[in-house]
Amino acid sequence: MGDNPDFDDEEIKEENICLDLGKTNPSKSVDLEEQIECTSIPNVNKDNTTTTHLYKRRWVMVFLFSSYSLCNAFQWIQYGIINNIFMKFYHVDSFAIDWMSMIYMLTYIPFIWPVSWLLDKKGLRLIALMATAINCLGTWIKVASVKQNLFWVTMLGQFAGSLSQVFILGMPSRLASVWFGSEEVSTACSIGVFGNQMGIAIGFLVPPILVPNVDDMDDLAYHISIMFYITAGMATVIFILVVFMFQEKPEIPPTLAQVQARSTPPEEYSYMASILRLLRNLPFMLLVISYGLNVGCFYAVSTLLNRMIIEHYPGEEVNAGRIGLTIVIAGMVGSLICGIWLDKTKTYKQTTLAVYLMSFVGMVVYAFTLNLDHLWVVFVTSGALGFFMTGYLPLGFEFAVELTFPEGEGTSSGLLNCSAQIFGIIFTIGQGKIIDHFGTFAGNIFLCVFLLIGTIMTAVSNIHHGVIMPSSDL
Repeated sequence: MGDNPDFDDEEIKEENICLDLGKTNPSKSVDLEEQIECTSIPNVNKDNTTTTHLYKRRWVMVFLFSSYSLCNAFQWIQYGIINNIFMKFYHVDSFAIDWMSMIYMLTYIPFIWPVSWLLDKKGLRLIALMATAINCLGTWIKVASVKQNLFWVTMLGQFAGSLSQVFILGMPSRLASVWFGSEEVSTACSIGVFGNQMGIAIGFLVPPILVPNVDDMDDLAYHISIMFYITAGMATVIFILVVFMFQEKPEIPPTLAQVQARSTPPEEYSYMASILRLLRNLPFMLLVISYGLNVGCFYAVSTLLNRMIIEHYPGEEVNAGRIGLTIVIAGMVGSLICGIWLDKTKTYKQTTLAVYLMSFVGMVVYAFTLNLDHLWVVFVTSGALGFFMTGYLPLGFEFAVELTFPEGEGTSSGLLNCSAQIFGIIFTIGQGKIIDHFGTFAGNIFLCVFLLIGTIMTAVSNIHHGVIMPSSDL
């Protein structure tokens, strides 16, 4: 479809804002971003005005993205949440199944750099097509892997899914800025993250239901193949929808920021120069590390959840999935609330620090209550942990954009996610080894220590941000 202007022939215009740059009143309350741009955007009309417009189809774009992000995220955790069942089927140890989740983290680290370059140079549509195509291929490879001697084939399919994820994680903030108005950007970014979290939630809930812990290997293979066929069918439908419906950008930009971005000649942009500028941005680099610590802890808890629950509550595979579901659903609510809150208040610094601090508190409470032999307590504490830990995801993306403007959103998001994957691998392996030798309590305290460090770093980052650069929440 590309940029076909006929797509909106019958669309009712929602908003058409004409700003007279020559008459802009500097005394009015305007976002920092717009204050910067109003002095630098060239006039595009003879009457010295710049036009922006919001299209209804922006919701179609974010829905398509959320859909294929959901499908991909489901596959990340579908092995780990029934770790013991796949160990039995493929005759491998728990560490091998842990790698079915960690491969998502490992693949991201080397591939994010070329993918971020593609996002900045080629745009959203190419990235969406590649993401859905590779994801679809991976699901069909898994369909062919349901034999006890084909663990390497199912790992290959999971690798394809992990490669697809590289094209997905950096898109929410870029998609939001390209298609949505300045008062909707944080909400749209949260919806993008929402799709990914919904996929993880389904990945916790559905596999224990579709794949029961039975002893007959033929029966088990049948149940596993049903799960893989359902996933492949969904991935194929989503790929077709993206091919025919996903568009690069709206004909008229939604904000002054996008007007400025389109007016910048491509040859003036240097990807490597952008990365170097970000690496010299101290508040942003502190955010990169603290974000990695928080999300890395979430990855570790999610990957090892089955092992932690089964140790204290044997035979509770289905409830382990439900606890994981509780973590993610609470986090989705937290993500949406935080996104809406940022759109309304622009209090990036205060909100980020508060949510990070509560993530640390939630992890401490979870660690001390997991072994009380009351599953309902675990559900409650897991929900509180998920609300704040997962709710931090869109905050990190949007605060990064705030700290790094006018650098590309894909580049800053890529660095954030790369940090998360590195810490995710370290924490998953580290916590797994600690659980093997010292138990789940010690493993969870291990994560608490790093969340405390992240909380301190977030506070330091906020102080530097307030001192050396302006902020839209001041």
